[in-house]
Amino acid sequence: MGLDHVRYVAEKFAGLSDEKRRLVYQQLKAQGLSIGQFPVLPRDAKASGECAASAAQARQWFLWELDPRSTAYHLAGVMRLRGEFDVEAARAALSCVVQRHESLRTVFRMGEQGQLQQLIREHAEVDFSCLDLGEPGQADTQQAEMQRICSQPFDLARGPLLRAVVLRLSPQEHLFVVVMHHIVADGWSLQIVVNEFAQHYRAVVLGEAVALAPLAVQYADHALWQKSWLDAGEADRQLLYWRQQLGDEHPVLELPADQQRSSDGRYQAARHGLALSADLVKRLRSLADRHGASLFMVLLAGFQALLHRHTGGEDIRVGVPVANRHRVETEGLVGFFVNTQVLRARLHESMPFGQLLDQVRQAALEAQDHQDLPFERLVEALQPERSLGSSPLFQVMFNHLREDYRALQQLPGLDAELCDAADKAAQFEWMLETTERPDGSVHARFSYARELFEPSRIARLADQWVHMLSVFADRPDCCVGSADLLPAEETAQLHALARTTHKQTQGHSPLHRLVERQAINQPGAIALRCEDQTLTYGELNARANGVAHRLMALGVVPETRVGIAMQRSVEMVVGLLAILKAGGAYVPLDPDYPADRLAHMVQDSGIGLVLAHSSVRERIPGTAGLQVLEIDTLDLSGEADTDPHVQVSPDGLAYVIYTSGSTGRPKGAQLSHRNVARLLDATEAWFGFGPDDVWTLFHS
Repeated sequence: MGLDHVRYVAEKFAGLSDEKRRLVYQQLKAQGLSIGQFPVLPRDAKASGECAASAAQARQWFLWELDPRSTAYHLAGVMRLRGEFDVEAARAALSCVVQRHESLRTVFRMGEQGQLQQLIREHAEVDFSCLDLGEPGQADTQQAEMQRICSQPFDLARGPLLRAVVLRLSPQEHLFVVVMHHIVADGWSLQIVVNEFAQHYRAVVLGEAVALAPLAVQYADHALWQKSWLDAGEADRQLLYWRQQLGDEHPVLELPADQQRSSDGRYQAARHGLALSADLVKRLRSLADRHGASLFMVLLAGFQALLHRHTGGEDIRVGVPVANRHRVETEGLVGFFVNTQVLRARLHESMPFGQLLDQVRQAALEAQDHQDLPFERLVEALQPERSLGSSPLFQVMFNHLREDYRALQQLPGLDAELCDAADKAAQFEWMLETTERPDGSVHARFSYARELFEPSRIARLADQWVHMLSVFADRPDCCVGSADLLPAEETAQLHALARTTHKQTQGHSPLHRLVERQAINQPGAIALRCEDQTLTYGELNARANGVAHRLMALGVVPETRVGIAMQRSVEMVVGLLAILKAGGAYVPLDPDYPADRLAHMVQDSGIGLVLAHSSVRERIPGTAGLQVLEIDTLDLSGEADTDPHVQVSPDGLAYVIYTSGSTGRPKGAQLSHRNVARLLDATEAWFGFGPDDVWTLFHS
């Protein structure tokens, strides 16, 4: 098919009704033709000033309406300029960039049919200002001012959606800050803006012409072109692939956090950066070549291996931005082209890294052939469990960029370098960004939710990722579960510490033995007080023994999981102790939890017996199929009050406690007697508890 004929078909296709487009699409598909073979065409002149927004823009509008002051989707670039900087030339240069790209002159409004519209202004004033910060060297003042500029919210309905501020530090030093909203630009666009600004600035200062080829189309043209093909049937083709790739179950990745998660999932971003050594990059490129892969694929596979090691998950899903500029017409456009794909890896501890890399390579190549389907449509179709505290379908992101700002080196009379922009809201709990630069160097940056993770943890994770990559670069046959996370000398030190700790804790007794020992040594000492009820250690131990013997008669043996559903009371402590004495492991079921959460915990833990208060029995789902023992109506007159003789190992299961579930379904964490006893021993010296101390139980 000749180029003229291809263009003719594309023009005819654009003018068809939706129904006829679907028929033509099926005919083209039957002939083995794809949308990538047809050019993006300029839109009809009637739609030059107003047209439908893209699906990605509609998603940004929705997020903005939810939180208009959020900075999570602000894109910022900061240039440090040393030398003679012409502020008016900079203003003129930026005006040229804005005039060249319609996206930078666009605002948005909701149409009468409930469809978001792009309103493209023919001309737009540039939001450009200059601020004198006075004496140089005031780093805190500079950072605070950049933070203010980058955090100032955008009004998507009024615009402008690009702002630029020149911060004058001295006559010979300036910071040039450019901020855009993601609805009109992406990371690729930021490079275009900076490089074209540099070219226009040079032309204005030197009185030269700018050698930039005219743009054949604009972002709005691409948005209409893409929508017409997707609606004709291309969306169905791509959605079918993603349904098969991701399946019906969408597990939530539970990242090990240092602090409790917030219910709304709003955090500020912090960063930890590092550079990969030239030797490591060379070895990683060699590994990629041997597997027919790219450096991006190797780095992603290493990240998924790290996530597997820290979460234990075998279905690791990572969000990966794709430039979505596979059309030559879009390479030089400013706009929100980037789409998000979910790259899934199914791995296990004994999988060689080379096999994981081959899997990642295959997934990435297939994803490229299905990159047009907007992520928003994928979420709508798959309908994963939604939560304010986590993103749908994936919880961490990996972004690989090729950075090229060489145009900055041609600014006349100026030495220019890029700087880190101000902090902004975190889009994800973890995000790994890697950047390839023109000189071949590779830099990495871990962005993370500062309220959830300590900087030391993220620094440790970054070191582990780099070390694992180093191991896999030389030994791709090494299993992902056996690769050392740390260099050999650090691993040896930890093993030595572990051996010492093991020797110190070999004598740990099961938890209930500690109470039994106290009941022998101090039977009359007060053990428990709740409101007007008081039990001594002797009384507490005897009552728990009676319940324990009843539990044993009902079939409780070591590590049997027993639910306990009670309000805060003396009986609650008696019940916990009784389950441990019988050799069982307790599973707390707070009666005040939502019914669906309790139902999941009952089913997931596999309990067959529940120790409960009669007043809350009906609040526990599924009790019709469980054996329920009501502790407050229990007749224990026939039970012995002596300590049961049950062999319980210090490494045996003591209890199962469920996570908050703020990032998905709650998960049960299993704790042994030794773990808890070791904690008590380790902290005893810190607090110095004595017989007069009282510990208040206030937890759920």
